[in-house]
Amino acid sequence: MPNITTRSYSPQAFDKLNQSGLPTVLARIYAARGIENPSQLEAELSCLIPFDQFKSITLMAGLLADAIAAKKRLLIVADYDSDGATACAVGIRILRKFGAIVDYLVPNRFEYGYGLTPEIVRLAYATKQPDILITVDNGIASVDGVQEANQLGMQVFVTDHHLPGDKLPDATAIVNPNQPGCDFPSKNIAGVGVIFYLMLALRAELRQRGAFQSPAKEPNLASFLDLVALGTVADVVKLDDNNRILVQQGLQRIHKGRGCAGINALLQVARRDGRLISTYELGFIVGPRLNAAGRLDDMALGIECLITDDETQATQMALLLDQLNRERREIETDMQDNALLMLEAIFKLQASNAETQASYSVCLFDQSWHQGVIGILASRIKDKFHRPVITFAPGNGDEIKGSGRSIAGFHLRDALDLVSKQHPGLILKFGGHAAAAGLTINPANFEKFCDAFEQAAQRLLTPADLTRVIETDGSLDESEMSLELAQCLADKVWGQGFPQPTFNASFHVENQRIVGEKHLKLKLRKTESDNKDQKLKKTGGLYDAILFFHNDPLPEMINAVYRLQVNEYNGNTTLQLLLEHWTEP
Repeated sequence: MPNITTRSYSPQAFDKLNQSGLPTVLARIYAARGIENPSQLEAELSCLIPFDQFKSITLMAGLLADAIAAKKRLLIVADYDSDGATACAVGIRILRKFGAIVDYLVPNRFEYGYGLTPEIVRLAYATKQPDILITVDNGIASVDGVQEANQLGMQVFVTDHHLPGDKLPDATAIVNPNQPGCDFPSKNIAGVGVIFYLMLALRAELRQRGAFQSPAKEPNLASFLDLVALGTVADVVKLDDNNRILVQQGLQRIHKGRGCAGINALLQVARRDGRLISTYELGFIVGPRLNAAGRLDDMALGIECLITDDETQATQMALLLDQLNRERREIETDMQDNALLMLEAIFKLQASNAETQASYSVCLFDQSWHQGVIGILASRIKDKFHRPVITFAPGNGDEIKGSGRSIAGFHLRDALDLVSKQHPGLILKFGGHAAAAGLTINPANFEKFCDAFEQAAQRLLTPADLTRVIETDGSLDESEMSLELAQCLADKVWGQGFPQPTFNASFHVENQRIVGEKHLKLKLRKTESDNKDQKLKKTGGLYDAILFFHNDPLPEMINAVYRLQVNEYNGNTTLQLLLEHWTEP
């Protein structure tokens, strides 16, 4: 059973926020997310970290300005996920506005794999004949690929946000907040954010060179923040102060109908109103449809959807992406059913042996699995069993590819690095972040890798780490459980590292019925413990609530973790409690 705890916060931070004018409940929520000063909640573009804090960004901007003036051919080499696609679209759109000759190439994951590999470099050289390669959302680990480009006479500009390995590529210039010696404080910025910052630096360089006839001729780079917001949220990077500004500004553009044709079309095919969307829609509605291209087909379709200004073309491509996403869901469902059967057999075997302890990690491989969907599968299993998970599928040649997702307290990329150092040659290549990573191994070494990864998990995790913890923002007074607060929270930016507020309370279930064949619609009344006999008694008003994907009746009394939700139905706007977890008292 999960442990339900209340987020702690600094009393000093709470007092400062409360005294600045924030209501008590908001001051408590923000203090629990590390906000210490009201200025951290500012969302104006002027509050962004200056671009010159990036190491080598002015150098790269100057070289790009030279290349544009010399009419050199630029080629963006992108990653095949939402971050890579949006980063590519930002680069293509803005560089073309600056007069650059620029094209793009995105590796097909099934043929070339991730990053600037020597094979991709040779393909780029043969088909595009660029003078300069610009990586987005990849490249920091592409030592061999950069070397190949140098030998072929092409310069390489690396823009990335992933953690570097022991050796940096011999690129002409590197812009990455996580490279040694970079003082840019937002280490969590996504790949799309890095290329956007480079474009800010390039505009400043072109302005200094007199490239724009007047300020009115300068491209408004804020008009591309919808793409930055999408890539940032979809890549599940931590929403620190700087990232929240980027996302807030991008959302505001979409709300005002100023999103690009591709994002608008993706929202339309999903039947979502752009004026009302939040980070949820970016992360769970638009992002998966865009990702489906890279998972099942070719991310070029997603990139084309994001760079076109033709609404008809954007709609046609969005419909294709939506269909791919439906196919992805079907494949995912089959793989998940298969994985759960495999795990059931493993758990039964462990339970039958008294000397065998429960595993600290999960590693699974099936010859029939789709390598474009194993990352989602790993995430689903991680959520269900609260273990670091790596799932494998057949790769190219005699390799299998793994995609991992991790839990708090277990840095996945560092764990793979540990395994790699303790067992040289076991992992052919790897890379990633704390929460997500990818790797390639020889199929003959699968069992050996599973054992090595389990050893790393047991070394780095404690038994307490394996118990899921649900953090809430505590209880709400009756006066705070309002539509006004629900609307206020809905207008804010929440996400990874800055979680959407949840609350917990005890309720009496006054009424319940099934809606849509698989959801429970509820009427709940808050209860409190009587100090005399410790029995729960009804208090307060009656609340509408919903519990998705659950059609079994609830007991009369429940403890629930819930969110405040604005419910719009038949032209009426009301407060609804969205239940995320429940137990019996």
